Amino acid sequence: MTEKPPIKYLSPQDWELLIEDFQYDIVRREKWTSHYSPLSILDLALSSILRKDFPLKISLISFLEEFADSLFRDFEVQPALDRLIDAVRSMVQAPHDAVSFSSALKERMVVAVTSIFICIGNEIELCQGQLESLVELLLTIVNRPSHGADRQMRAVACECLRELERAFPCLLAEIAGHIWVLCQSERTHASQSYILLFTLVIHNIVIRKVNVSILNTSVPLVPFNVPQFLVGGSIREVSGLNFKELRRVMAFLLEWPHILTPSAMMEFMSLIMPVAVVLELQASMLKVQFSGLLYAYDPMLCHVVLMIYSRFVDAFDGQEASIARRLVLISREAQLPLVFRMLALHWLLGFIGLVPDSGGRKKHSIIEIGLGFFYPSVFDPIALKSLKLDLLAFCAIYLNTLSTDNVGGGSSEVAGPRISEVKLFDDGLVSVSAFKWLPPWSSETAVAFRTFHKFLIGARSHSDTDSSTNRTLMESTIFHTLEFERLLVKMTLEFQGLVSVIVAFVDRLLLCQRHRWLGERLLQTFDRHLLPKATTEYRLASYFPIFDRIAANDTIPARGLLELLTKFIVSVVEKHGPDTGLKSWSLGSKVLGICRTLMIHHHGSRLFIGLSRLLAFTCLYFPDLEVRDNARIYLRMLICIPGKKLRHLLNLGAQLPGIAPSPHTSSFFNVQSPRPSHDPKKSRNISSYIHLERIVPLLVKQSWSLSLPTLGIGGDGPGYMGGTIMDSEPPLDMENDVVGGSSGDIQQQIISETEQIDYPQEPLRVMDSKISEILGILRRHFSCIPDFRHMPGLKIRISCSLRFKSEPFNRVWRPATDLDDGVDALPAIYATVLSFSSSAPYGTIPPFHIPFLLGEPPTNGYSLGQKGSLDIVPVENGSEEEESFRAAVTIELEPREPMPGLVDVSIETNTENGQIISGQLQSITVGIEDMFLKAIIPSDIAEDEVPGYYSEVFHALWEACCTSSNTGRETFPLKGGKGMTAINGTRSVKLLEVPAMPLIRAIERQLAPFVISVIGEPLVNIVKDGGVIRDIIWKDGASDSALDVTTSGNDYDDNKEPLQLKYTEEEEEDDDREESSVNISSNRNMGCFLVLIFLPPRFHLLFEMEVCELSTLVRIRTDHWPCLAYIDDYLEALFLS
Repeated sequence: MTEKPPIKYLSPQDWELLIEDFQYDIVRREKWTSHYSPLSILDLALSSILRKDFPLKISLISFLEEFADSLFRDFEVQPALDRLIDAVRSMVQAPHDAVSFSSALKERMVVAVTSIFICIGNEIELCQGQLESLVELLLTIVNRPSHGADRQMRAVACECLRELERAFPCLLAEIAGHIWVLCQSERTHASQSYILLFTLVIHNIVIRKVNVSILNTSVPLVPFNVPQFLVGGSIREVSGLNFKELRRVMAFLLEWPHILTPSAMMEFMSLIMPVAVVLELQASMLKVQFSGLLYAYDPMLCHVVLMIYSRFVDAFDGQEASIARRLVLISREAQLPLVFRMLALHWLLGFIGLVPDSGGRKKHSIIEIGLGFFYPSVFDPIALKSLKLDLLAFCAIYLNTLSTDNVGGGSSEVAGPRISEVKLFDDGLVSVSAFKWLPPWSSETAVAFRTFHKFLIGARSHSDTDSSTNRTLMESTIFHTLEFERLLVKMTLEFQGLVSVIVAFVDRLLLCQRHRWLGERLLQTFDRHLLPKATTEYRLASYFPIFDRIAANDTIPARGLLELLTKFIVSVVEKHGPDTGLKSWSLGSKVLGICRTLMIHHHGSRLFIGLSRLLAFTCLYFPDLEVRDNARIYLRMLICIPGKKLRHLLNLGAQLPGIAPSPHTSSFFNVQSPRPSHDPKKSRNISSYIHLERIVPLLVKQSWSLSLPTLGIGGDGPGYMGGTIMDSEPPLDMENDVVGGSSGDIQQQIISETEQIDYPQEPLRVMDSKISEILGILRRHFSCIPDFRHMPGLKIRISCSLRFKSEPFNRVWRPATDLDDGVDALPAIYATVLSFSSSAPYGTIPPFHIPFLLGEPPTNGYSLGQKGSLDIVPVENGSEEEESFRAAVTIELEPREPMPGLVDVSIETNTENGQIISGQLQSITVGIEDMFLKAIIPSDIAEDEVPGYYSEVFHALWEACCTSSNTGRETFPLKGGKGMTAINGTRSVKLLEVPAMPLIRAIERQLAPFVISVIGEPLVNIVKDGGVIRDIIWKDGASDSALDVTTSGNDYDDNKEPLQLKYTEEEEEDDDREESSVNISSNRNMGCFLVLIFLPPRFHLLFEMEVCELSTLVRIRTDHWPCLAYIDDYLEALFLS
């Protein structure tokens, strides 16, 4: 990049603006990088930092540290590092000045340069000289031990060296002896940094097994040279570590932990323990020296002891109880921070898992120690209570499991009385017993029910696959305690405010696949023990959420619930009076909602008597007219409509267009608010300003479609005879129709059966191994295709965008007085519902919902107010602003037959002032290319086997679609096991007068996902260079056969004869044959594309494109011959446009 001379210095204000632009985005950053190169910015920044009167030195150093990684390119790294090191050397060597070059500024500069070097100079070979200069400068700083004036600077330099050693391991290995001498000589607080630096160097030497002498100081400290074995990229050949020197170093290091801070102690021990393992030191040495840290009141020091224990468990044998007791006491120290107390309990929970289990003796003793202290006190914070209750649940589960194992084994090493898990539960729950009177959303209530869940499912975790634990849990005492004897049922009867929490608790169990049976068991318990004790007063309505869950469970008989609801309705009728108000209507609607849930989830024969009595009494005597009418409708539906159809109708009633279904099932909650009237005159021409458009336009705008009459039975089959899906066994409803049909129908069936018997049976066919292999491939392929008659079929998605113009919209739907300038002038539509329908066989098309959409601004000018009328708007923001006025719409189609068509679109939406807009929009055209999908891959096919599988399917379908194929009589079962289909193939050919390169680019643009193989060396080289088509089978032509077709054995060589197509019959004369032939002389054959396209619901389209330099011959085979009517136009639009 050519810089614009001269480069002027930037003022502090300019630097502030530059830093702000760099932190904002790339667009504003380019405003500076277009005038200044990165090295120029670096030079300006360094020169400003070295100026005495510049006020933003710290900000500039932070700026360079933040953007160095993204600012400098690879070829600029070395000069940038050279300039940074020169600048930091000048600053460090400058005399101390409290204003211009303070100690804090020097330390910040050293840290920043080290950080930048680690970020951008990570290759030693490229930045060896710069690395040596930086390390030499830092070593010069630290080589003044016990000098009090610059002790902080020396500590910072040690930290920088430590980071460089961490980034480039063994960088300081050859000068480890000098660092040891400096550690011994340092007497200020900077000795901690010296010790940590030396420890890291020793750690890297031991872990990477570098054979260096630590006592040898023959290598000079400065000038510093990077070790040769580090530059070469491989560690020096190891002949063995010098254990004597390393043990001496370890003895020295273990004398200095008393000077380390807690965080430094943590890092020190993380480096020392791997060294101790390699040197095979006795773990008891570390235990004796550091186990006392457990009694300190610093969490970092306690964590150090636990780290040592986790690494050397055997060394602490017999001391597990004392460690557990100390952790428990920490959690009980009220003066300690809450985080430390909770951390101690987390440590204890992990510590129990680390203890080696020898018959459960040690863990049992630890749990006995903690049981006396795990009970939460009343004044403990709620978070600590929750954690202690979790520990009590863990102890109860462990003791229960241990006792079960002992009973099964017959002997136990654990002696002593068994602690009841029910007692643990009751005593622990005392601390949160106030949840019964507190609101349902209180923290105590959440903690209490979380504890219920922990105790209840503890013996049946999510990872447990043993079904025998279900029986054990159901027979346990804790289950019966929580179930009904003392807790859930009792709380439900006494505290109606907890009903919603109990329902949420049951729902949580029902939604879990592993614990669903627990929720069902609790609902059965409520049915047995809650319903008989419930009174028929008005407060019974608080139990309706539980009744609704009971009604939705088909394993619970509905008799008891219906009897209770009948008594309740009688009570409401008797208590109704002039002061009741809407209470009767509300209660009656909720009862009918429970009745509706019963009819949906239970068989009508089970609840007919009880439910009919309830509904009959309600429609005769209930005081509210709406409830009586709804009860009469439900009663008629129960009597007249069979169960399966009744459940279908009731489920449809919950789905209202444009309105999300309510979580409540009663009619009380489904009442819709009054809506303003619809004006059809205003909605007459909405398609002129509300537009739904395709995002990707069609290549062929099909204005016609081939529609054939249905020849099969029913309307599920396609509109032609070939390829009809047949059932492997006759459906039951057809058998019922024969049984209940007229005599004429029966006679007709007998005649058809007679004809079937008289028809000669198919002779036994003998097939070769090739046909057998093809049939096996096709059966496997078709078994992955779903039968849309019995299961959801394959769907295609068409991406569209919805927009509307503001000016015509405002003229129709907004009064002139409401129009203002600015953003408020743009109209908006709310709660938009797009409904789709089509005469083409696309199945049921789901509607699409758009919550909010803003209108497009006028094209003649759109200002954001009077102030910004002449402001310059960046071009890049234009597309973002355009997208903000469009809503993405996806149309999902489930084709029954691959054919183009039109999708009619109707819209229903609301304006800002509550008016309803309803009408038809422009139809969306569906083309044949929308039907193109990739073939379905079986689940057992690995990713690297997909190209081979596609090739096998292509060759099998190519052979099966031949009109003379022996596979025409075969049927193939579809996914679902009920439907079967056959292949009735046809073939065609088309010559395209298109040069090779435009054709290849068109295939890469439109058909790349469907290409499964490229054959021919010239074509393979071109396609591979394009890089668009990948993960396919490549064949270079002469060595690999392409297809067993009429032109099999194609040889893609330069000396091949020109391709000729002959259109005349053999009896025509030679002159006519020569005139009608298409001579492609000097037209070299380059290769062949194999294309496999799946057409939903179960058809295929195969292309073999023989590519020459001036033309291409496309051989087409398909098992859906009507699609050939559209393929001709598609190929012309694809390649000839």
